Amino acid sequence: MTGKSKNTGAADDPVVIKKYANRRLYNTASSSYITLDDLAAMVRADIEFAVFDAKSGEDITHSILTQIIVDEEANGQHMLPVSFLRQLIGMYGNSMQGVMPSYLEASMKNFQQNQAKIREAFDAGMSNNPLAAIHETNMAMMRAAAQSFMPAGSKRKMAGSGGGKGSGESSTDEIAALREQMAAMQQKLDKLDK
Repeated sequence: MTGKSKNTGAADDPVVIKKYANRRLYNTASSSYITLDDLAAMVRADIEFAVFDAKSGEDITHSILTQIIVDEEANGQHMLPVSFLRQLIGMYGNSMQGVMPSYLEASMKNFQQNQAKIREAFDAGMSNNPLAAIHETNMAMMRAAAQSFMPAGSKRKMAGSGGGKGSGESSTDEIAALREQMAAMQQKLDKLDK
């Protein structure tokens, strides 16, 4: 597993992994059985792969990647705070569910783009934690976005939310607050860049 071209026929073709009924994973590119740890290493090496059920041919990549996260969390590699997990679970089944995947993907890309700046800030020994500031801003954005998509009658009072306003006025206020939070986050990132 040294690079993309060795593991794939073409640069853009993902490695095909087959999962058998006995739970074994078979890498068709290397003609060998592998483990979830091997798949995690492939992710870290930026090697694209797709996992298919050997019997049905169903694409099960999503559930396999989720299993890798569950295993990492179970092995003490806690990255997902309990409050985040609770909020994420709360999003299933409501109007935010359709928006969350693209929001989380965009947040992760933003974090990765600013990762070097964050490392530099930690190395420089900044007195305030820039990661905590970014996390706080992201969580505030997520709460504001969640509230704006919930029907007026079923809105749950979340931390920092106001009550008593009409649905249209509240939604406009929340969008304005979201824009302010995004601008504040950008200012913090700009400071880190200096």
